[in-house]
Amino acid sequence: MATNLRNLKKFTHTNLILRCLSTQTFPKITTHYTIHPRENDERWKDTKMERFEDATDLLIVGGGPAGMSAAIKAKQLAAAAGQELRVCVVEKASEIGGHILSGACLEPVSLNELIPDWKEKGAPLNTPVTEDCFGFLTKSARIPIPILPGMTLRNHGNYVVRLGHVVKWLGEQAEALGVEIYPGYAASEILYHADGSVKGVATNDVGIAKDGSPKENFERGMELHAKCTVFAEGCHGHLSKQLINRYNLRANSEPQTYGIGLKELWEIDPSQHKPGRVEHTVGWPLDRKTYGGSFLYHLNEPTPVIAVGFVVGLDYSNPYLSPFKEFQRFKLHPSIKHYFEGGSRIGYGARAIVEGGFQSLPKLTFPGGCLVGCSAGFLNVPKIKGTHNAMKSGMLAAEAAFEAMNSEKQATEGYEPKSYTDKIKNSFVWKELKSIRNCRPSFHTSLGVYGGLLYSGFTMIIGGREPWTFKHGGPDYNKLKPAKECKPIEYPKPDNKITFDILTSVSLTGTNHEDNQPPHLTLKDDTVPVKTNLDKYDGPEGRFCPAGVYEFVPLESGDGQRLQINAQNCIHCKTCDIKDPSQNINWVTPEGGGGPAYNGM
Repeated sequence: MATNLRNLKKFTHTNLILRCLSTQTFPKITTHYTIHPRENDERWKDTKMERFEDATDLLIVGGGPAGMSAAIKAKQLAAAAGQELRVCVVEKASEIGGHILSGACLEPVSLNELIPDWKEKGAPLNTPVTEDCFGFLTKSARIPIPILPGMTLRNHGNYVVRLGHVVKWLGEQAEALGVEIYPGYAASEILYHADGSVKGVATNDVGIAKDGSPKENFERGMELHAKCTVFAEGCHGHLSKQLINRYNLRANSEPQTYGIGLKELWEIDPSQHKPGRVEHTVGWPLDRKTYGGSFLYHLNEPTPVIAVGFVVGLDYSNPYLSPFKEFQRFKLHPSIKHYFEGGSRIGYGARAIVEGGFQSLPKLTFPGGCLVGCSAGFLNVPKIKGTHNAMKSGMLAAEAAFEAMNSEKQATEGYEPKSYTDKIKNSFVWKELKSIRNCRPSFHTSLGVYGGLLYSGFTMIIGGREPWTFKHGGPDYNKLKPAKECKPIEYPKPDNKITFDILTSVSLTGTNHEDNQPPHLTLKDDTVPVKTNLDKYDGPEGRFCPAGVYEFVPLESGDGQRLQINAQNCIHCKTCDIKDPSQNINWVTPEGGGGPAYNGM
């Protein structure tokens, strides 16, 4: 009976969509100039479009761990050589660290090299790891898994940190060395020399109305030209993906694969708090075919604070899966729930993370610049760490750029830091990623999480010396199955004590965008969300977004549905750009300074 009712519901839903398609004129959703060029718009014909230009030696796009490390290292090298070197960093957040979100358990190897006296300089690394726990969850039980010496999850010597605070501190160190940092300036466009090499970037225009017309306060962005440009945008940067396509940087690598990481900060009962304790789990509430797991870190702060998070691989196949709701459900597990009882949630956020590893590393350099950090994909997935690799990649990129700018004139106007690739290959970053290259793909077998755990344990024992390399099996957006082949997932309703709804959660992110601007979640074709995503996949946008940006609402006629984009909710996680099965969504920068305002996430 239940099966028949489910089939009847799907039949009725499909017929409603078909009837809607036959009668509906699709409403215009996207007004952004990247989809509707301004030169074809009469409203722009008398608007002055000149841009102010400035020039620097080294330009860094993105003020995260990789970008700040590149800036600091470049200035250190110039000082050692007795040279003047202008280094500029542009960052879309209103303040350095404002968009940073990570676990985070920091391995200090790169920081030790970059700033050896970081303790004396007050780096916010206040919580050394004192205890490691790893477990496999069933619905009602927890099976401990030992963490042996040499295993990637062993955190002896590491620090639990609030990474946004660390990045803010790195920004202070960079400014002390003379680095020019421009927060609130979003790089929106790549500029090129006539010879095809990268010339720099342009920051975004401001003062554009939601309908795409110029407002009275319209101001053109500025152009920043550089001898060499380092792209440190983080996971799935919107300019980095353009560079990858333009220069075919993935010609000899696999597509990047991703996960979504969701995180909350809680003040808890002091009796439950153990500063330095690090916990990880796999298993429930995810099924055996869905990759993911949790982290729970106890911080040493004036109040008893823990960071709890959940990661879901974006190669999941059921369109009814909601990463956000899986996270909320996880907190109800008997071995976890006690931490939150009587506690208070003080922070929430989410961010896509790179999971492709060694197989998915693109060519790192191109005429005029290079990719560093998560823009390239240096996260160590089984170790659940990437900050140390991101920092080291930024440092090596700075070395290579400094060498290039001091060498004989190159063939192109933009300097390519060609030695960067060899520097990476001779570093611990390359060795580390190669040794664990098969861990993440091993979860793709018919055994799912069980096979992945067994193989990952095996490859750690032999030190990653197996002679074969597994493939990932294609991009994440190709992995969704049609809704008719999948079973809807019933999630518990939020209790507003331990579990919460999305909009209540987004209110904790400090997210703010100028409301009267074109939505920066652009659609290549406004008809696709209903004609394809709703019809075939039952509208997965409303479930994979962790911020309530996408929702299908009834048409005013009452005959069918339309997609509504609540762009002001966007927390810049990039999940929609990655997971959209039609690849119709293109995330572009909103006005600079918009987005979340994380406090040490």
